[in-house]
Amino acid sequence: MENIGKFLIYASKKPSLERLRIVGSAVAKIANSLKLDAELSAKRKLLSIYVYYKSNRGDEIPIYCDWGKRWKEKEVYKAIRNMMFVLSFHPHHSRLRTIRKEVCTPA
Repeated sequence: MENIGKFLIYASKKPSLERLRIVGSAVAKIANSLKLDAELSAKRKLLSIYVYYKSNRGDEIPIYCDWGKRWKEKEVYKAIRNMMFVLSFHPHHSRLRTIRKEVCTPA
């Protein structure tokens, strides 16, 4: 399969390890099912954990922010999966159309 992008997880240098574990696990599951890579990066002055989709064009699109929520992994997974489905309809990300079937499959 061609490179259609990857997930980027941005967190503070001292994140809540439990929240990071939950978000990271959800991202890893969806990345695995969509055959995308995932990368973790520490950033200063972040209060929340952010997940971006980085397209093969280099665009970074925010697809999830935890805002300090105490969501379960399944809820984070569904939120990211839903955003990827919506993003697959954008004309600049037409390569994501190939993953719609995987995104539409129930979690």
